[in-house]
Amino acid sequence: MSHYMSWNVYLAGEIHSPWRETLVREAKEHGLEIVFTGPVTDHAASDSCGVRILGEEESAFWRDRKGAGVNAVRTRTLIRRADVVVVKFGEKYRQWNAAFDAGFAAALGKPLIIVHPEEFDHALKEVDETANAVARDESQVVRILRYVTKGEVDA
Repeated sequence: MSHYMSWNVYLAGEIHSPWRETLVREAKEHGLEIVFTGPVTDHAASDSCGVRILGEEESAFWRDRKGAGVNAVRTRTLIRRADVVVVKFGEKYRQWNAAFDAGFAAALGKPLIIVHPEEFDHALKEVDETANAVARDESQVVRILRYVTKGEVDA
């Protein structure tokens, strides 16, 4: 018996690869009716939103602080609304924001799926320990979502 319902999944983490598009496409191919949300992935817009909306700052610290505050309105709201939070740690840059999003979701008691390559296992051991699942790629995340939303495990 299927207890299928519509799910809301927040996709947090790195913005330097098309992983979100890959995951969403695969989910649609599996017939999953999931609403996917996430942060603003236009890096330049995300970095400059605070000063473009609230006014310039002389210090880089305060420019970044304004942007972080404006972005947090979206991020925290959508994480709170999510049924599941997926956080991808990618190869490029230190991703403090991804770690923060994972911690915020965990603090809210949100089911958490972490995605990262094996070489990040040691660095992310505390994050992984908090997660419900640690996946190596987007396909594994889609398979988890298929199972939890439809009760189906593919071969």
